[in-house]
Amino acid sequence: MEPVRTTHQGAVRGRLVADDVAAFLGIPFAAPPFGEARFRAPAPALPWDGVREAFVPGASMPRAPYAPPFDTLIPDEGAQGQDCLNLNVWTPHPTPGGGLPVMVWIHGGAFANGSGSSSSYDGSAFARDGVVYVSVNYRLGADGFLKLPDRPDNRGLLDQIAALEWVRDNIEAFGGDPHQVTVFGESAGAMSIGALLALPRARGLFRRAILQSGAAHHFLRPGSADLITGRLAEKLGIEASAEDFAAVPLEDLLRAQAELRGEIGANPDPRLWGEAALNMMPFEPVLDELPLPSAECGVEFLVGNNQEEYRLFLVPTERIDVLPRSRLELAAAAYGLDPDKALPVYERRRPDAVPGELFDAVTTDWFYRIPALRVAESIPGTHVYEFAHRSPAHGGRLGACHASELAYVFDRLHDPAYAAMLGPRPPQALADAMHGAWVAFAKTGDPGWAPYDTERRTTRVFGTEPGLEHDPRGDERALWEGVR
Repeated sequence: MEPVRTTHQGAVRGRLVADDVAAFLGIPFAAPPFGEARFRAPAPALPWDGVREAFVPGASMPRAPYAPPFDTLIPDEGAQGQDCLNLNVWTPHPTPGGGLPVMVWIHGGAFANGSGSSSSYDGSAFARDGVVYVSVNYRLGADGFLKLPDRPDNRGLLDQIAALEWVRDNIEAFGGDPHQVTVFGESAGAMSIGALLALPRARGLFRRAILQSGAAHHFLRPGSADLITGRLAEKLGIEASAEDFAAVPLEDLLRAQAELRGEIGANPDPRLWGEAALNMMPFEPVLDELPLPSAECGVEFLVGNNQEEYRLFLVPTERIDVLPRSRLELAAAAYGLDPDKALPVYERRRPDAVPGELFDAVTTDWFYRIPALRVAESIPGTHVYEFAHRSPAHGGRLGACHASELAYVFDRLHDPAYAAMLGPRPPQALADAMHGAWVAFAKTGDPGWAPYDTERRTTRVFGTEPGLEHDPRGDERALWEGVR
């Protein structure tokens, strides 16, 4: 029998998708953010009469597709539409009072792409293993993060908070414990969690957090965000006002957003883009400052990164073989390193590396690894991981790149959405280990290895044996002391 549960907005009918696993898909947590609601804080979802069928994943925010060749590597499928503030629930216990731990997924995509409704983020494996899983859709790009006069900043983050409030108020009806919520995300999703920790309204909405390939590091100060707003308005030939942006046909706005990101990549001049010149993302949380979380936040953390994150952006485009030494040196200096002192340290571990491969190592550290370690250093008891399994895709050169861990975390090695990233015969044992660690952390706060500390710096390295290391590449990590 199809299960029916009651939320504060009305009843929803789900569907059994496996033995003892039910899915409730496309449940609105807020009203559609268009029309009079455009560029405003999320409004409550309207209630409905009767029983609403929750059989189809919810539409996600309209967006421009990833540019080739990334469109074949990074899952971004699923319906798009204006009724995009919705979530999807998978549960092994679709009756009230189950008291099960809850995991809430915030997808990545550089704050401009991605969908919580993608098959790649199907939560069946989490529910199979005793967790109530929720995936969230939120506003992206200009609608979610463009700084506008007389409109609230960080509308995409406000959407995420509204979704977490929905979980707090409704998840018990699906068998979950609202006091045992783990929020987890990758890339922009992890960066979102880092920003949520700085927002008072988000306090108390989750007990644990897993930050994959992103931390409390990437944001735009208001002055930089104003530069982005002005440039986007200039491209569209409009005034930089909410009313003028709302009057632009959505397809034109999305095209201009994609062009803007390409312009930053082609000319990453801080005088033009502020912090976005380093982050390569025109749409990010807008904050005066983003402090590292502290123990006072009351959240337990699992943080980490992939060993060769930036290869995703270098190998498919073949930039890794042609990037000049001068570009490597400029990047190192922009990140706060002395190239003459730092680059020889990286070269010692990679004596045959071309400049593009060294660029991957330095940029991976600046963008992903060092921010994760700083979170771990600031909060005692944090667990740290690194994903080191090298994908055989692209002739084996893709390596342990950005997003290559996702299929293992979700235990979805056979999902066609991941095929181009995984290559043939991905190891199921690695998925068992990584997915199992995430589930264990959500249930107990212990993923199965010792916490990080500044003496041993214990790190669980997935994809190598025996798997535990102390201060991996510590000589390179030490270069970043004092660099923010």
